[in-house]
Amino acid sequence: MRKKETLATGWYFMRQDVGAALTLAHGSAAVLPHTWNAEDGTDGGNDYYRGSCWYVKKFEVPVLVGSEELWAEFEGIAMTAEVFCNGKSLATHAGGYSTFRVNLTPVLQHGENLLAVRVDNSENDTVYPQKADFTFYGGIYRPVHFITVPKAHFALGYHGSTALKVTPDVDLHCRRARITVEAFAENAEGETVTFSGAGQTFCATVEAGLAKSVFVIENVHLWDGVEDPYLYTLTASLSSGDSISAQFGCRTIGFDAEKGFILNGRPYRLCGAARHQDRQRIGSALTDAEHDEDMALLREMGANTVRLAHYQHAQHFYDLCDTYGMIVWAEIPYITKHMENGRANTISQMTELIVQNYNHPSIVCWGLSNEITASGGVTPNMVENHKELNDLCHRLDPTRPTTMAHAFMLDMDDPFVRVTDIRSYNLYYGWYLGELEQNDQFFDDFHRKYPREVIGLSEYGADANPAYQNGHPEKGDWSEPYQALYHEHMLAMWSKRPYIWAMHCWNMFDFAADGRNEGGKPGQNQKGLVTFDRRTKKDAFYIYKAYLSKEPFVHLCGRRYIDRPEDVTEVKVYSNQSSVTLLVDGRELETRKGDKIFIFQVPLTGEHTIEARSGELADSITVRKVDQANPAYRVEGGEVVNWFDRPDEVLREGYYSILDTMEEIRKSPAGAGLLARMMAKVAAGYGDVARSVTLPEAVRRQMDQMPLEKLLKQAGKTVTPAMVKQLNAALNQIPKA
Repeated sequence: MRKKETLATGWYFMRQDVGAALTLAHGSAAVLPHTWNAEDGTDGGNDYYRGSCWYVKKFEVPVLVGSEELWAEFEGIAMTAEVFCNGKSLATHAGGYSTFRVNLTPVLQHGENLLAVRVDNSENDTVYPQKADFTFYGGIYRPVHFITVPKAHFALGYHGSTALKVTPDVDLHCRRARITVEAFAENAEGETVTFSGAGQTFCATVEAGLAKSVFVIENVHLWDGVEDPYLYTLTASLSSGDSISAQFGCRTIGFDAEKGFILNGRPYRLCGAARHQDRQRIGSALTDAEHDEDMALLREMGANTVRLAHYQHAQHFYDLCDTYGMIVWAEIPYITKHMENGRANTISQMTELIVQNYNHPSIVCWGLSNEITASGGVTPNMVENHKELNDLCHRLDPTRPTTMAHAFMLDMDDPFVRVTDIRSYNLYYGWYLGELEQNDQFFDDFHRKYPREVIGLSEYGADANPAYQNGHPEKGDWSEPYQALYHEHMLAMWSKRPYIWAMHCWNMFDFAADGRNEGGKPGQNQKGLVTFDRRTKKDAFYIYKAYLSKEPFVHLCGRRYIDRPEDVTEVKVYSNQSSVTLLVDGRELETRKGDKIFIFQVPLTGEHTIEARSGELADSITVRKVDQANPAYRVEGGEVVNWFDRPDEVLREGYYSILDTMEEIRKSPAGAGLLARMMAKVAAGYGDVARSVTLPEAVRRQMDQMPLEKLLKQAGKTVTPAMVKQLNAALNQIPKA
């Protein structure tokens, strides 16, 4: 009989590499899951510890009957691990996000035993990820278990999988599913496996380590997304007493260049968010409770899809996606920078991702990479790596397509765009570059030029610190209102283009990026709809709820914009109701009919209580009239109007200024040199990844056509008003070419 024991306590953690002299005296007590970067990986400075550490635990061997075996199961160790038992090295594993197991039986001794794991998240050129806009936490940050099994057992060494593979083939017309089941076994050649599921029992013999059979479910109950995520359970048993089970769902999926994603024969519009697994104060060392909370927030927003970026996530979260009908994009951390020595690691990580997650009906595609052309462009070795990965995915799983998330800098005509079955783009027009309308134009151009290709939107977003407020929000101010305006536009854009197979907002939650220093929170990417600690839902969260959720609600925006200097202030309400009434200090101001967004103009004379109502639904905020804008509402350097008091301070006839375009300024060698130094400083403020980004000629042309002032506006803290004045003064000394 299989037994499983969780090993959470009794561990000792050592930051130094003590090697052969390892004893418990070197360490401090630790409880798993654990990461050593929960603090220094989230505070900015790009200086978090990346190196080797040890986890050590004494244990008494569980009672083993006859030829039973004891295995250690590790659900996730970042980034590489070497496992020792009683001083003997038993296994190494490269890849920080997948499950692996180690057979301890051959080295066990009577009495006390010592399990030790050397963990390393050092920089190298073989294991992904190495360059990306998030923190690479080190540690044993997912659970560890002892598994006791009979000598003849279902495979524990098969790429960390459950050893049970279920492939439904659904005939929608006949409402019938033909189910192929495969069970992988070790030390069980010739033995009989008994399967049971969907009210049926059948058997198969283990041959060459595999028992395979087929059965049929009549009147099949479909797994049908968030509306009806029905799951079946299949159990496999050996005569030795070992038994395993897996849940599966019966559904069909498709991807159409005009209709987008197809679920069970019908168009099924996908809109949701991407998710990073970490959170404030605990880093990546999440328990099931944190995973449950993240899923609850996605469901509250009304999302029906989640991109689990940029690596394999915890099995518990994939299970939640199955249970609640969330459509999943799953991917490996092949990201930003292609490493010629990393191909074997992409193959092993993709193999583990697919083999360990094959049975999840929620997963509909395998992501090969993310923005891999951002640092270095397209190279022959990189293309070969992707083609090999693509072929691997099709061999391991012919039922799901492959995809990639392309950087917006990659030209849509590049053949690399077409390596995978379907594709998506990461677009940041309206934040990093250009204007919001360019997102619309991109999709219109792509669909017009390639009408038979499936295209999606895998990332888009704008950073927002909820402390920053602005009555006149603008790109680059890191304000909560601008983020909300940004997402209003993107949702409207998506709603008019049914061919977009999925739209995944970047990101559901703020997350750690220790190389960042911007927007008032060093060490964080603040594009989340919810803050890093999950305590604050930004206003943009509710525009998604208005579009996606069936739960009736009204939400008053601007509850953190209390001090308002304007005489008449704009009050915005998000709701999925058809009309909203606004009350000011208990008196009805106006009732408006509308669709998702309701805007009111409210005169300010002092402190006011503002309430929005729709039937029994209500929400309220408090605002007050002030003489001067609250300086705490602005990111340092974000107050553009303070750069210069008068236009004549900017302009000098016959000379350059910040009002000129980049293209015009670059015509002068002196101007070009000045811009190069300025751009390097701005890029440094966006972290380590931004410094390595290679912009193609098409994107450079777009930037060159923008006035320099527009680029400076969104540089925020990295470019202060004093620096802008100094830059403009320097430009005023350069005669126009």
